[in-house]
Amino acid sequence: MTGQVRLEREGPIARVVLSHPGRLNAMSRAMWRELREAFVSIQHDTSLRCAVVQGEGDAFCAGGDISEYAQFRFEEASLRAFHEEDVWGGLSAVLDCDLPVVACIRGACMGAGVEIASACDIRIAADSASFGAPIARLGFPMAPREAQLVVRAAGEGIARQMLLEAAVLDAARLYTLGFLQHLVPADAWKARCDEVVRRIASLAPQAARLNKRTLRALREGNQAELDGAYRYAPAAEHREGVAAFLEKRKPAF
Repeated sequence: MTGQVRLEREGPIARVVLSHPGRLNAMSRAMWRELREAFVSIQHDTSLRCAVVQGEGDAFCAGGDISEYAQFRFEEASLRAFHEEDVWGGLSAVLDCDLPVVACIRGACMGAGVEIASACDIRIAADSASFGAPIARLGFPMAPREAQLVVRAAGEGIARQMLLEAAVLDAARLYTLGFLQHLVPADAWKARCDEVVRRIASLAPQAARLNKRTLRALREGNQAELDGAYRYAPAAEHREGVAAFLEKRKPAF
């Protein structure tokens, strides 16, 4: 069965589901394009407050769909187009999303899965999840911008171990090293994901979007964005948050 990336909306929450039955949700070339389309749609929907990325079934994403590789990997131009247009198009759309993006991870999170998780803001994993990028076994390296993304999220030491040893690491190790923000028993994983997502969706949506823009501007050195950091001063959401605190009531965001 052909894989797909589904976008589901549940009130203020967007759920992006990686689905490739029988392949542990491995990313096909079409799925990378669909990932980009999903996040472009999310970015332009002002009714949304949080986005979730998860795999269908018992895996997050086991990597790329190797069955497609012979179609494009053995010529430099087509390989470059795959990584720089398809893969980076999907990853950059996640990175550019102004909503908080939560990765809910269980089972295999390998290669492309690690890259997608690295593009998210908050990572929640079941304690049975496993992580790695053992592509050295397939005879090729990680593309430069994808490697930079993983280094930034997981740290250079972990990236080197995944790539140079083809190591598969358990969730407890990645939680200890800060790649994961939440580590929970497998039977509590869904409840914790729902709890975190609901908490984020209950907070000030404008503040979340501004925080995302500020963090992106700091990473990219975008001084023009930083120069406008205080333009929110007269905003209704700003006034409501402060007023609710002083009046000892729940804010109406």
